[in-house]
Amino acid sequence: MLQAADIKPEDFEGLEGCNEVLNRTRPDVVKDIHRAYFEAGSDLVETNSFGTNLAALAEYGIEDQIDDLAFRAAKLARETADEFSTEQWPRFVLGSVGPGTKLPTLGQIDFTDMRDAYYTQISAMIRGGIDAVQIETAQDLLQAKAAVIAAKRARSDANIDLPIFVSVTVETTGTMLLGSEIGAALCALEPLGVDILGLNCATGPTEMREYLRYLSRNSKMGVSAMPNAGLPQLTSQGAVYDLTPDQLSKALSEFIAEDGLCLVGGCCGTTPEHIRMVREAIGDNHPLKDRVVKKINSVSSLYSDVPLKQDTSYLTIGERTNANGSKAFREAMLEGNWDECLDIARGQLRQGAHVLDLCVDYVGRDGSQDMSYGAAKFATSVTLPLMLDSTEPAVIEAGLNKLAGRCIVNSVNYEDGDGPDSRFNKMMKLVSEHGSAVVALTIDETGQARTADHKVEVAERLIKDLTENWGMDEGDILVDCLTFPIATGADETRRDGIETIEAIRRLKESHPRVGTTLGLSNISFGLNPAARVVLNSVFLDECVKAGLDSAIVSVAKIMPLDQIEPRQVEVALDLIYDRRKDGYDPLSEMLTLFENVSKADVKAEREAKLSSMPLNERLGQRIIDGNDMGLEDDLDLAMKEKEPIEIINEDLLSGMKTVGELFGAGKMQLPFVLAAAETMKRAVAYLEPHMTSDEQATSKGTLVLATVKGDVHDIGKNLVDIIVSNNGYTVVNLGIKQPISSIVEAAEKHHADAIGMSGLLVKSTMVMRDNLEELNVRGLSKYPVILGGAALTRTFVDEDLTALYKGTVKYAKDAFEGLTLMNTIMDIKAGKPGAELPEPRKRRVKKVAKKNTEHSTERSEVARGVPVPEPPFYGNRVLKGMTLSDVAEWLDEKATLMGRWGLRGTKDGMTYEQLAQSEGRPRLRGLLETLQSEKLLDFGVVYGYYPCFSEGEDLIVCDPDTKNELFTWTFPRQNGNRRLCIPDFFRDRQEAEEQGLDVIGLQIVTIGSKVSEKTAEMYAKNEYRAYLEMHGLSCQLAEALAEWTHHRIRQELGIAGEDGEIEAQVAKQAYQGSRYSFGYGACPDLHMRRQIVDALDAERIGVHLSEEYQLDPEQSTDAFVVHHKEAKYFSTMKD
Repeated sequence: MLQAADIKPEDFEGLEGCNEVLNRTRPDVVKDIHRAYFEAGSDLVETNSFGTNLAALAEYGIEDQIDDLAFRAAKLARETADEFSTEQWPRFVLGSVGPGTKLPTLGQIDFTDMRDAYYTQISAMIRGGIDAVQIETAQDLLQAKAAVIAAKRARSDANIDLPIFVSVTVETTGTMLLGSEIGAALCALEPLGVDILGLNCATGPTEMREYLRYLSRNSKMGVSAMPNAGLPQLTSQGAVYDLTPDQLSKALSEFIAEDGLCLVGGCCGTTPEHIRMVREAIGDNHPLKDRVVKKINSVSSLYSDVPLKQDTSYLTIGERTNANGSKAFREAMLEGNWDECLDIARGQLRQGAHVLDLCVDYVGRDGSQDMSYGAAKFATSVTLPLMLDSTEPAVIEAGLNKLAGRCIVNSVNYEDGDGPDSRFNKMMKLVSEHGSAVVALTIDETGQARTADHKVEVAERLIKDLTENWGMDEGDILVDCLTFPIATGADETRRDGIETIEAIRRLKESHPRVGTTLGLSNISFGLNPAARVVLNSVFLDECVKAGLDSAIVSVAKIMPLDQIEPRQVEVALDLIYDRRKDGYDPLSEMLTLFENVSKADVKAEREAKLSSMPLNERLGQRIIDGNDMGLEDDLDLAMKEKEPIEIINEDLLSGMKTVGELFGAGKMQLPFVLAAAETMKRAVAYLEPHMTSDEQATSKGTLVLATVKGDVHDIGKNLVDIIVSNNGYTVVNLGIKQPISSIVEAAEKHHADAIGMSGLLVKSTMVMRDNLEELNVRGLSKYPVILGGAALTRTFVDEDLTALYKGTVKYAKDAFEGLTLMNTIMDIKAGKPGAELPEPRKRRVKKVAKKNTEHSTERSEVARGVPVPEPPFYGNRVLKGMTLSDVAEWLDEKATLMGRWGLRGTKDGMTYEQLAQSEGRPRLRGLLETLQSEKLLDFGVVYGYYPCFSEGEDLIVCDPDTKNELFTWTFPRQNGNRRLCIPDFFRDRQEAEEQGLDVIGLQIVTIGSKVSEKTAEMYAKNEYRAYLEMHGLSCQLAEALAEWTHHRIRQELGIAGEDGEIEAQVAKQAYQGSRYSFGYGACPDLHMRRQIVDALDAERIGVHLSEEYQLDPEQSTDAFVVHHKEAKYFSTMKD
């Protein structure tokens, strides 16, 4: 609108582009714009004050004019609104507060300077007559907090009740500019007392849909939307917005109807005509949809939110970032080594912490300065929320002013009362203004509460004070009932553990929503480290049973009780519950049990054991352990005794040989095998500069390796590459989708000793067969061929393909069998006596020719006449903005850790659960943090509903508008069992004509291509274990996103009412409405993918279909959803 107005250069007073100056020089233009929107039907207009803030005006050198320009902006809008306002139709003015051009979280502008400038702006607009504050286009949550705090201060000083609206901007990446998820925004802003929270700018309504849905279901505030008129298209004339007024009005009407929005409008590209159409679409006094809001008390980092109540565990608050409790953290902080401090913080995350306790208090240091610097570093570098831990209000304030997320303040108490000058009062002013959660200690004017009665009495006083006088929600309060050392030997301390447990139990009975927490390790003070681990672990278990919600602990020093000696658990319980009796004192017994027991570091102990081994054995053991600590020193010693090539062949390869034997015997899991391979790779790389070029070229043999044409899966092939290449062979890895011509060319060029072909798909087994025939035709059966892949079977290779191929062809079930075969092939080639490949296995049951029976197309006895659910819309929609926490909730942990990563228990070793606890879950948490912090996930979903009907074995899917045939799928039918076929679950043509069409849900999901780029980088860097784990996790996350989408479809169809728990849904189909994917038993034909990809226009989420009917990126899935109750998984592939 401004660009179209008749504005002359001199109107800007030499400040070209500073539109706010027009409030002074061209008030007529500004008022005409307001009038145009009021005439179109707007209830509210925004002031021309978007840029009257410190950062924006400072660029023109006129930051001293904030007050004047903001006041003029408000006055102009107020005067115009009053021209149109009537008793029947009042018009309102929103005071626009923009983000400026600098981000406080990145340290580009000081928080307090920004806050104070916002105060000046908003105070001026209040004088000018605004009806509410509209903080908009917020890209940094810390900037939004500064503006909200300023608005609250300004309205308080003006003594008026002024509503505060906030609109955040979510980019097309699915997060705010700095990576904040919508859940983090809600968590940080709602406790500040905001009245309406919504979205504006950056995208059109389509891209906003999922974020608005999230706010609708989780925000107790009003929800608003002001999208752009579509995504901007850059042209020679500038940005063009192509969303029509009709399209905008339709989208906003849907948001109002489905998500209960209370305020809608438009941002960039929105003309008065857009607003006129919106007004016509929603009419006057449109009723608000009732929203069912699920209140979850949470805290957040800049990036994501964490519930204060964990469903299956306690909230773990990592204590190792506390200068008073961690020597390593304190020393790093004192040295100014904040990178080391951050490494300690990330270690807590990997070990399972949900929140980090940040305490920088240290005698003789400026706590405020340390907190300011430390909090700023943690703000962007750690994805976990923070608990700010200090007794000094100034230190807490320094941290709050640097953190965009919602913190926990630790702590408040009544040690010096609750008067105006008390520490309690000063701390609570900060908690209230910043909307923090708070830890309340059971300490009053008489001191620390020791008995359960006293603890509960102080807790009740705290809860009443915090809720009634400070307006806090009970769910945001964490009461610390305090615990004290029980191993001092003093009689008066013996019951301290009992009193704490009892206080927790009583408090949770009277206030179930109030949280409870403990600084856990106090209980064991005075014992040696090994005894402390046991007592802390047992005491924590007892407190959790009593109702403890959170604990400040060092996560690595808590052990599952089933991993502690039963006698140690028994004595610890006796000590906690003071079960002394004649001749038995549990404290004395505890001291005896742990006398001379050191909690020495396991790696240090192992190094001591290693150092006693002969050098050659030590090198082999390092490979087996995947331990490169001291590896280079040992290699230097070894090179004094023998040549590098001998070290490799005699010492290092012997270690890899043992690794293979352990894996084959089921005594070593795949992740540890890959760790061994990484160590082998490092050792060889260290030795290579000391070898001649001929020695470096020495190889046991050459294997040409490829995934066959039409198959994009490479994880199995790459594992073969890793294992074989790290056992002395040269591997020529050609990659995926390789035609036989490329394989042959490479084999001839590199003088291959064998060819390896891999593939995951059933179709790939036929490609392998064709490739073998081509080798016969070309007269190249001289090459032994090793085949592997999920769809292959040993009998198919040993019988069918062996009979076909004129040379040698063998099946390898895994990488180590491939290595064994390669060893044997080379032994045979070298003429080694007794070397021979295993004999082909014969089928146990001979093939029986099927009788030539006529295929029956008669429909199965699936129930008919079932109700057809009504979808919320027909056609399809794109969803963006799903958060990692949303998707991870549907992650199948066991399929990830056991199936993808190979963490399986062994008879003589650790169980699966022990491996998951010690290895799997910590690494899983670390990888999830990497995915989030490096922004490797780009979740995309396109799904929809289509009318359909069946005809025999055909399913006819119709156009949602015309109801004409869109496409037809023909499905196979079982010859046996129930003789099921997918179309049986839908109304047939006659039923559709009489009762109406049936409905089918379609979906395609992807996590994007960045993860594949990351795994390729890991593979190239020889980070084998990380490669396997990241690849496996990414595949399972794609499946989790598919489950999430599937659940949404069932919810929208109204058939999710009987869903089981998420774990049961994923593992046991505990729901109505099965999801079928192409390539599996009920619908094996991948060619049918073409129709679903075309119908959903999957390219909108970056998913493409290859010539071989594979979805790209690899971490993508497609499916259709059948609502019929009897629709469960079945197969037509085996009869």
